[in-house]
Amino acid sequence: MSLRPIARSTWRLRVPRRHYAIPPKSPPFPTTPTCPNPTCTCSAMPELPPSLPIDYKTALNGTMTPDREQVLVCTGQEDWSSNIENENSGHNLAADLKKWIKTCHPSPHVSVVNSSFPSTVPTREEMQNLPPYLYPSFPYSRQEGIQNASAYLFPSFKYIPFIPREPPPREPSYYQKSFDSIFELAKGYLVHHPVHDNLPLPPPEIMEMVRQRNKKTKALMYGVQDVKDVFVLICGHGGRDARCGVIGPVLKQDFERLLEKQDIRIRDGPVVVKGPREDERKVLREEEEVGQPGDTARVGLVSHIGGHKWAGNVIVYIPPGMRMADGKENPLAGCGIWYGRVEPKHVEGIVKETVLGGRVIEDLFRGGIKQGGEIEGLTQGGKILRL
Repeated sequence: MSLRPIARSTWRLRVPRRHYAIPPKSPPFPTTPTCPNPTCTCSAMPELPPSLPIDYKTALNGTMTPDREQVLVCTGQEDWSSNIENENSGHNLAADLKKWIKTCHPSPHVSVVNSSFPSTVPTREEMQNLPPYLYPSFPYSRQEGIQNASAYLFPSFKYIPFIPREPPPREPSYYQKSFDSIFELAKGYLVHHPVHDNLPLPPPEIMEMVRQRNKKTKALMYGVQDVKDVFVLICGHGGRDARCGVIGPVLKQDFERLLEKQDIRIRDGPVVVKGPREDERKVLREEEEVGQPGDTARVGLVSHIGGHKWAGNVIVYIPPGMRMADGKENPLAGCGIWYGRVEPKHVEGIVKETVLGGRVIEDLFRGGIKQGGEIEGLTQGGKILRL
């Protein structure tokens, strides 16, 4: 019996394909294509070194760094070493925070930058009256030698006024003592993933203390406040790159002038925090309720945030609850908007369009971040670019 190949039909069932048009997603926030021309006199664009031109060719959309939280260390100075970790011979809050972040797996995607904003300076009486849990491992906490640092957290919109630190080493246990306050800050506000519960902890005597108050970390960090100011951050890190060092101070001056022109009061002094007694805390809460979000602003210079070739680099944080002139909530409330290639001629447009109008300027836009850490860019090919 011979085997014959089985004949296979070449017929195919043909079913007409249906093509469905997928409507493009709308941008995650209102936009305007270009920055409007200024209606007032602007500062002149400062001359840059010929060897350091601005990159006008690369598209800006999607070039912001993909960090979910930004720690803004208050230093009170307007420029720093090329690597901010080297300030004060390496004894500084930024350096300690970066060391701690490097131990985190997975990465918490937190960036640390220095800022020109001043720290809260507690008086001697306030230092003596501060709750002991703020300085559990600091034997010198009641003496004049103790130092204080402060920091802002964005887009959490929090201000941490008291981050106790000791002066550069008086004894070998210096790093253990300073690390305690770093751990308190990071565990309470910077690390949100459950896997971080198993991260390397401080030395045993501190570890037991932290374990006992782990759940109450945020509550125990006295004086933490919600940020209600508009924040304008301008890279002015001349110690790192001359472009930002030249452009930054000019932009700072113009932002302050034009924000005040729109009746947004500029605050440049340290944040005042009331004492630890319960009656004073009540007064503080009542005082905080008086001002409306966005009635005031802070404009400062910051260290490297990435992209010196796109100077001036500006980040605008719009506080949650800020409203526009018509009484509606600002669409960008609770967001941070990154801009690049900002010149003095753009400042008025950013104030009117973004701060007051809640609109992103597309041709300057590097990226945006929402409260909670969601990072977004403008649409590309019908898709919202997420970083």
